[in-house]
Amino acid sequence: MRPRRDEVEPPSTGFSALRPEAVPFSPLTELEHLLKVAASVTQDANEVWTEIWSQLKPLTANGKKADESVQDGFVPSCGWPEFLEKLWLLKHYLDSVQRICTNQR
Repeated sequence: MRPRRDEVEPPSTGFSALRPEAVPFSPLTELEHLLKVAASVTQDANEVWTEIWSQLKPLTANGKKADESVQDGFVPSCGWPEFLEKLWLLKHYLDSVQRICTNQR
């Protein structure tokens, strides 16, 4: 015997999992997420720092007399616009990590 039409439940749309109340996040889950985001941004910042340092490292004296090319002035091999963009990007990454670590929500 088939159920009457008014006894049949409406079909599920499948979107219930997308509603925020359907997927509660525990504080621990939120913390784990923020730590993963912070780790990713920090990794990007370290990569940019490495690129910047590779431009500046030849200028270091390592306890000896500085190279004479330092006296001529520093010109990055990648060019000033790209070098300055890398500095700005490093600042952006550091700001992002600070925001993640200081904001509760």
